[in-house]
Amino acid sequence: MTKIVLFKKNGVIYACQIKGHSNFAEKGRDIVCSAVSTASQMALVGLEEVLQLPLEKKICEGFLYFKILEGEECEGAQAILVAMEKTFEKLAEDYAKNVKLEVRKDDIV
Repeated sequence: MTKIVLFKKNGVIYACQIKGHSNFAEKGRDIVCSAVSTASQMALVGLEEVLQLPLEKKICEGFLYFKILEGEECEGAQAILVAMEKTFEKLAEDYAKNVKLEVRKDDIV
């Protein structure tokens, strides 16, 4: 199962952690894992390369973590992150056995 945690403070998303594999299908054919990866990578590219926000991040097999170090309240950043959140909500709804989404409010990572 893929476990996704979004971290919010005062309603603003500032960090994301994704762990595990969805196990929907065999490696290389897993559309659920691909959807999670695509949504998270799109967010990273948008934050880092388009908005040029500084991030703390760790990426390795079956694990992704990123945290915005400054500028998380910018409208562009929140537009990207809320779109990612909505994508994850839909995936968690449609593939409940494969994706779990948790939102932690007012946590500090």
